[in-house]
Amino acid sequence: MAKVRVRPESKRLYLDFHYKGVRCREYTALEDSIRNRRQVQSLMDKIQAEIAVGVFDYSIYFPQSKNRFQFESPASTLVATVGQANSDVSDEDKFPLFNEFVEVWLIENNARWRLATQELMRHTIDKHLLPTLGPHKVNKISKADVLLFRANLTKHRMKNGRPLTPKTINHIVGAVKSILVEAADRYGFPNPLEKLSRLKVPKTHIEPFSLVHVLRMLETVREDYRPYLTVRFFTGMRTGEADGLKWKYIDWERKQILVRETWSRGRTEYTKNDGSQREIDISPVVWDALVKQKQMTAGMSEYVFCGKGGCPLTSKNFVNRVWNPLLRFLDLTVRRPYQMRHTAATLWLASGENPEWIARQLGHTSTEMLFTVYSRFIPNLTRKDGTAFANLLANHMILAEVPE
Repeated sequence: MAKVRVRPESKRLYLDFHYKGVRCREYTALEDSIRNRRQVQSLMDKIQAEIAVGVFDYSIYFPQSKNRFQFESPASTLVATVGQANSDVSDEDKFPLFNEFVEVWLIENNARWRLATQELMRHTIDKHLLPTLGPHKVNKISKADVLLFRANLTKHRMKNGRPLTPKTINHIVGAVKSILVEAADRYGFPNPLEKLSRLKVPKTHIEPFSLVHVLRMLETVREDYRPYLTVRFFTGMRTGEADGLKWKYIDWERKQILVRETWSRGRTEYTKNDGSQREIDISPVVWDALVKQKQMTAGMSEYVFCGKGGCPLTSKNFVNRVWNPLLRFLDLTVRRPYQMRHTAATLWLASGENPEWIARQLGHTSTEMLFTVYSRFIPNLTRKDGTAFANLLANHMILAEVPE
């Protein structure tokens, strides 16, 4: 029976299964953890399914394994002959189809991706890449092919009738580029997309709330959600970070929120990236909100913000039952809860906080995004709009005109 096991000496996972009557063990570099076990088990399930229907190709899944030689097939030979001279196979036959190589590429990269990223990449490949590029040899896909592919993406319409955004198209084409870069390096052909430029992405449009609107919302929102909104408005936490916040990640002694996990698609995962791992300083207003929340839900769940069953808040439920009704009641423009994060950033900047400190609170690796995204909101809030310099010049001109 196929199983995911762990090597006692290294504490790393390996796959233990039978194929064509032979017991096979394939080792990974993944340490034993719940997340990694789930990932390797997913791979094992897929292998078992392909073995059952007779389409499993050992070399596609384990191109570096010595075991592949005893199970060689025409398809696996394509993968196994990377960089090797083979007089029985023509040069052209050494190159796999795009749909064959992409499976190898996915397996090799899944180890470094969050589950949400794995699912997004799988969806992107199945929906957009394989139908168009799948039947082609990796070395035969040209820059012109990819440009035509990208042009067709601009005409694609989603279920709601809207076109794909430039950001989404760049993500899809970026996946193609990454796959072909690896294939070109592995199989020794020129990378056709080396100078492919990205589509220009329009500047992010944000709609932060003013401090007056924030205070009105906090006064009006139902009491059991007031601490949640307070924390969101005055910490800049992302939705998944706030929804997945656990009591163990609140350092009451140092007055910090430790951002270590995020709640995504009904499960706890690693944060968006390494830069998102951070410590947020707890202000007095946030401290009071957390104390009040603790009085309401502590002992009910490991999560700070939770429903009656102890599970984290459901974004859709929050938006439909609390957020949108609140905005409509106050006659405010309906917008995404993510604007609470933008509100925190603009209020911090307006109050004169150090930009580097703000960047750390938000999980940005530099201050560049602060001035790129939020710059237009700062003059109105701080009155630092050039008038100080104009007044300086005017004063000097007046002094210059005064006769001695």
